[in-house]
Amino acid sequence: MRAIWSGTIGFGLVNIPVKLYSAVKDSRLDLDMLDKRDQAHIKFHRVNESTGKEVPWDKIVKGYQYNDEYIILEDEDFEAASPEKTKIITIESFVEETEIDDIYFETPYFIEPEKSGTKAYALLLKTLEQTGKAGIGRFVLRTSEHIVVIRPRDNYLLLHQLRFQEEIRTPEELTLPAARIQKKELDMAVKLVESYTTEFDISRFKDEYHAELLKIIKQKASGKKRAVKKMNVVHTKSTDLFSQLKASLGSGGKRAS
Repeated sequence: MRAIWSGTIGFGLVNIPVKLYSAVKDSRLDLDMLDKRDQAHIKFHRVNESTGKEVPWDKIVKGYQYNDEYIILEDEDFEAASPEKTKIITIESFVEETEIDDIYFETPYFIEPEKSGTKAYALLLKTLEQTGKAGIGRFVLRTSEHIVVIRPRDNYLLLHQLRFQEEIRTPEELTLPAARIQKKELDMAVKLVESYTTEFDISRFKDEYHAELLKIIKQKASGKKRAVKKMNVVHTKSTDLFSQLKASLGSGGKRAS
């Protein structure tokens, strides 16, 4: 793995030199864009809209439009905005992990200590394990500030980026009409949920769509005709909700073991 950030975690007066590594990887198929006529690769160019000519990377700068004028920002400007946050993740408070709504969680990263910070890293890990707390802090990654939560996981520390509150939309624009649920419908639905209840095991869930798409690619490569699965989705009407629930219980489908 390649570190995406190196710096320090500030824990009171204790500073822990660390590196961050992405804890996730993309499992999607790498599909290229091609010209339908001759299967040539489609390339994207960085074009100057005034001259129509391509612009090399070393001539591209970042700018912010302010009062109808672009203000150019250099790398030093991004660091100068908050030099400490580009190098230090300061734990500002400790909270119960269960207090953080799942909607705020974003990208996870592994935290690895530098050799000089091994003992301090272990101390923070053990302290969070014993107290059941998680550390909340902020830092700058790739020119953007992020809220982060640092929490123990097995024998290491995990950092999760969190979304800011202003990034979360409200459900006020949703159309949520009131519906009257009969007691017998609710009781039957509860029984159905109980019959499907099991312990959560993420390893049971595989990327089946990825596997099926790869199978189609191999079939097409060998000249075979792909078999198209027929789908006939029937939506449950409010008038037959109870009968659908009852039939689901009696169908002997997937049940908890």
